[in-house]
Amino acid sequence: MSEASVNVRYMVSDVQAAVDWYVGHFGFEVQMSAAPAFASVSRGPLRLLLSGKTSSAGRPMPDGRQPEPGGWNRFQLIVDDIAAEVDRLRAAGVAFRNDILAGPGGQQILAEDPSGNLVELFQPAARG
Repeated sequence: MSEASVNVRYMVSDVQAAVDWYVGHFGFEVQMSAAPAFASVSRGPLRLLLSGKTSSAGRPMPDGRQPEPGGWNRFQLIVDDIAAEVDRLRAAGVAFRNDILAGPGGQQILAEDPSGNLVELFQPAARG
């Protein structure tokens, strides 16, 4: 098993729209595209597998449930200035599920991709 990358699979409604969103807003690079079924994009050690309904990951489960996008699981991108990043993304039309929240570890906000999957932007608290 390779330690060089971490793979995360997201079910998406539109593979090409998801590719465009991750590449355009967050600087991911396209590794492979077989739209409308599947695409793989990466940023650093993160490989994001974007699976449409016609991919093998989109097939129904034995109990009949259908894999679908959305939910609350997400990956986190660390940012230096969360307010500036949110302003940039909002100006580009990115939707957010919440406003910036502050806690003991830092600040976070949840961006939604075109299928409703989440990307958490996180700015660690200053340590002194």
